[in-house]
Amino acid sequence: MSVYETSPRPGPIVLFGSGETSTTGRRVFDWLFSTMREPPRVAILETPAGFEPNSARVAGRIADFLCERLQNYEPVVQVVPARRRGTTHSPDDMELARAVLRANVIFLGPGSPSYTARQLQDSTVWHALRARHWLGASLVLASAAAIAVGQQVLPVYEIYKAGADLHWIHGLDLLAAFGLSLTVVPHWDNTDGGSELDTSRCFMGHDRFQYLRRLLPSDATVVGIDEHTALVLDVAAGRGHVLGRGGVTVQRAGRQQQLASGASCDLAVFGDFHMPGQLDDVPPVLWTEAFETTSSSGSAEAPALVEALSRQRQQARLQHDWAEADVLRSEIEALGWHVQDTSDGPVLTRTEQLP
Repeated sequence: MSVYETSPRPGPIVLFGSGETSTTGRRVFDWLFSTMREPPRVAILETPAGFEPNSARVAGRIADFLCERLQNYEPVVQVVPARRRGTTHSPDDMELARAVLRANVIFLGPGSPSYTARQLQDSTVWHALRARHWLGASLVLASAAAIAVGQQVLPVYEIYKAGADLHWIHGLDLLAAFGLSLTVVPHWDNTDGGSELDTSRCFMGHDRFQYLRRLLPSDATVVGIDEHTALVLDVAAGRGHVLGRGGVTVQRAGRQQQLASGASCDLAVFGDFHMPGQLDDVPPVLWTEAFETTSSSGSAEAPALVEALSRQRQQARLQHDWAEADVLRSEIEALGWHVQDTSDGPVLTRTEQLP
């Protein structure tokens, strides 16, 4: 069996409606960091604001927030300048991808949704992000990034600022591998326009959004996230959770459902959710880098991939399939781990920790 066909435990995906650096944001990050077995190693991608001359500062504000407001977790934070393709800070740069692979929390935030999707689509950094998430990293996506990872992207600036006709563009479709066709709309309950202008539905307003909704594919699920609210998609557990002061609106198959703050639900609420057996579109070179980086991350506990291989090997042993067990042992050792068979089951030890 190929290591690409194992079933690791992907990390949670956190989608912010807004407020990632507010009191609500601090509480969400505090919850996320408290669930982790290792100290947070956070990679903040500049990509969403990469078209701005001050994109480093935009990402830097998030870094400052995490280091100052979550200092009790002693996070190690790195800003990754994956700004624009065809430049010295390209999302296709392998060294920038390696910075993503070293992280166990990956953050993308404010900027342009359409620019984010265009720069990351099929990029080396995007493949690294997906591989690292598959191996356990948490993804935190706010504002423009939350929109960009959907099946369809709302080009907010083009419509709201430049007067473009109402339309959608194809997004990064992060959840497609899990059977979900999500279109994410943050700022769902925005009121910046006051009584004179309806700026709900991410500044589109109710009437314009009704028209936009009809332009979506029939199988699309719209996920509207209120401001200062986060939707946590725990894909490993198949559960969703709403955190913060607002709620989440789910429009699917002609029906609308409200999820209040504090609510939990099965991910089937959002579509035909299922755990994939593998991620076919991640290049093998990225898998190799991801496995090697995960195995050498410094954790005393075996990463999910190694644990999965160990379980498969134990099953092969129980079935007296010694040839398969030997192959799986070799794969485990190639990832930097030693497996010892005991009366209580297999015990995994990092190779460099052996006496």
